[in-house]
Amino acid sequence: MTPTPNFDPIVYVVDDDPAVLDSVSLLIRSAGLKVMAFPSALEFLAAFIPNQIACLVLDIRMPGTTGLELQAELEGAGVALPIIFITGHGDVAQCTRAFKAGASDFLTKPIDGELLMEAVRKALRHCIQTHEKTARTQEAEMRLARLSSRELEVLQLVTEGLSSKEIGSRLGLSPRTIEAHRASMFDKLEVGTLAELIKLFVYAVEAGKAEGMTISPLRSSEAPGDAGTADSTVPASSDDTVA
Repeated sequence: MTPTPNFDPIVYVVDDDPAVLDSVSLLIRSAGLKVMAFPSALEFLAAFIPNQIACLVLDIRMPGTTGLELQAELEGAGVALPIIFITGHGDVAQCTRAFKAGASDFLTKPIDGELLMEAVRKALRHCIQTHEKTARTQEAEMRLARLSSRELEVLQLVTEGLSSKEIGSRLGLSPRTIEAHRASMFDKLEVGTLAELIKLFVYAVEAGKAEGMTISPLRSSEAPGDAGTADSTVPASSDDTVA
């Protein structure tokens, strides 16, 4: 599981022009934010702290590794860091390329301080939202891992809007058995309502961890009434027949 992020925001600034680096850093620092400034992409990468609430103010044209190349490198490494590009030579093609690759904003030099701070605040809010979403999906994955394979089948059908009778008919089980599985699911997942149950499932699907939870055809050993069924943990009764 990804470590808990540090919620003390950092604004990284990367620009090969010392005057711009100093003035931008001073402006951001004066707003009460922590700043780490670097004259090159390589120096930034050497000091970069992953899993941090942060954003990057990045010059698009630099010697060596350019801003666009650094953006591509971060994306290739799976780093979701909001980037605010700054340039004195901006053109439509570069702007389009940067935004298509997920840039948060694009500002031209000389930098308007108010616009920059607005862009920084927006980028940090986006970063916080991304980390919060990641935390929710990880929590959902952890809870779903507590369920049995049969409970996962029932959960998927519940999220499709089927009643206990319809689910029982689909799986060859009685409504009573399905209700027992539903009660177990609510307990294991620590939810109190159907809405919470569905929300938890959706978070896990969004994380890409629940995509494989599809209903497979029942094996003959899973036929209703078979002592070897996956539901053998549910107490048998005269009511436990297919509805």
